[in-house]
Amino acid sequence: MADESKEEGQAPTEGARTFNKPRVTINRVYTKKGDTGDTGLVGGQRVPKDDARIEAYGTVDELNAFVGAARQSILEGLAADKMRPESAAALGELSDTLCRVQHELFNLGSLLATLPEDVHPRQPRVTAADVERLEAEMDRCQEELPILRSFVLPGGSRANTDLHVCRTVCRRAERLCVSLARQTEVDPLAVTYLNRLSDALFVWSRFVALHLGTGEVLWEPDKSATGQSKAR
Repeated sequence: MADESKEEGQAPTEGARTFNKPRVTINRVYTKKGDTGDTGLVGGQRVPKDDARIEAYGTVDELNAFVGAARQSILEGLAADKMRPESAAALGELSDTLCRVQHELFNLGSLLATLPEDVHPRQPRVTAADVERLEAEMDRCQEELPILRSFVLPGGSRANTDLHVCRTVCRRAERLCVSLARQTEVDPLAVTYLNRLSDALFVWSRFVALHLGTGEVLWEPDKSATGQSKAR
């Protein structure tokens, strides 16, 4: 978050922040306020840039960027490849889902960037409904996927690999939120959402491999370095 950004909504009462359809206005990108190694939270407090809270929401921001890259890989695959109409529709829907996830990650970042005592009741956040939606989408995708007989190696297509990168960054964000929760109050749904999202990213990586027709490379501990085994 840029230091000069501000949230807009209803006219605030003195000393209060409101979150009625919040928007962010960025007046300028550089402010020079962080040149000494600290940064501002949503409530205006200054903290070191390596603070556990900054590490947590900074990694959520990193995850959001990787999700955007994965979504772009899917869109480029749709534009470049001829595929069955049902596969094109499935991947188009997944692209839309990833866009929604990006919005949810911004909501999560907003919450993590706010001290517990400054959280507004209507502040953007991830919800139980977001978690349930991820579970429903995983269940739906899983119905199409073959049973796994081993671990999967990332690869086969750029989209598959990008989603595996998202999965590992998501796990790191989750670990950092767990660490933060040992130091201060953190909405339990933050950890739950990231835990469920990492599972969803794994399922979606397999879903992409299925609909792109690339297959999956399975881990074989005794396989030679030149060998590959694909699950179709």
